[in-house]
Amino acid sequence: MKMQVNLPGHSYPIYIERGALARAGQLIPPYRRICIVTDDGIPRQWVKALQTVLPASFVVTIAQGEGSKNLTVMEQVLTQLADAGMTRKDAVVALGGGVCGDLAGFCAAVYMRGIDFYNIPTTVLSQVDSSVGGKTAVDLGSLKNIIGAFWQPRGVIIDPEVLSTLDDRQIAAGLAEALKMGLILDPELVDLFELDPLPVDDIIARSIDLKRMIVEDDEKEQGRRALLNFGHTVGHALEGAAGLNTWLHGECVAAGMDFMLDDDALRQRVARLTKKLGLPEIPVPDTDLLMDYIRHDKKTGDDGITIVTVDQAGQGQLSRVSFEEVRRRIDARRQETEHE
Repeated sequence: MKMQVNLPGHSYPIYIERGALARAGQLIPPYRRICIVTDDGIPRQWVKALQTVLPASFVVTIAQGEGSKNLTVMEQVLTQLADAGMTRKDAVVALGGGVCGDLAGFCAAVYMRGIDFYNIPTTVLSQVDSSVGGKTAVDLGSLKNIIGAFWQPRGVIIDPEVLSTLDDRQIAAGLAEALKMGLILDPELVDLFELDPLPVDDIIARSIDLKRMIVEDDEKEQGRRALLNFGHTVGHALEGAAGLNTWLHGECVAAGMDFMLDDDALRQRVARLTKKLGLPEIPVPDTDLLMDYIRHDKKTGDDGITIVTVDQAGQGQLSRVSFEEVRRRIDARRQETEHE
């Protein structure tokens, strides 16, 4: 399957098919130097498979996990690009999950003021969401994605076969982002989560097609694309408050969605689905601590913060609210948890 992201001046294809990794040499022009950025948690079989079809490439390996998404590691990657003599005609390829994609994409965005970038996501989370759209960034301390740029890839290659080496926790965390996509945009995608066995390939394709349409409509997140932040306002705060390597991003997003669901029946349905996926129940820390992180969110301003709420599957809504409203939601959920 091939989709096209149509954007002024930088449209690009998305390839979704089993075995696509083995065809990467046909999908990525191989006539220049290519730096493959991966992490030490990616099975070597996928790295070797990509090197085989991109013989002029070299590999830069970072440590697995959110802890690598910082300016120090970014400088190390950029230094290796420079040491290899990379030019503006060359390219960076991310082979990994969201951390690899964010870091490698940001390096491509700033190296020599921008070189080609290709994304080959190897986690469910990146295959259903983050690999498309051009958001690249690194963290600053515990503040997630606070330094970054929009830099669209030249192409995205999604091969569901690489998910075979993931553990159940990683798969569940990634599927949480797909469930998020359905809750804000597509009730039929939510319905797919009710099926047994889960039609993972269909969920990936439907999710990334929704992401494609949103990006085409609002590339720089000036409006409707902000719906994709559903679950992230509190989710990022939970992630930061616990320490960036305690919970997976998708796990925190799933927990964060609960604070923004405004219909009891829908909340119960989502709770049932997240339990089916095997997502953990994340304890809610002190409200003041969460609010400290939320006040540093990119969606904040002097007049409050933009949140995404859902009261019916497929119908996400953007609202500008006060910080006190967010605090009220957190306190309300905490009280419900204490009474259960």
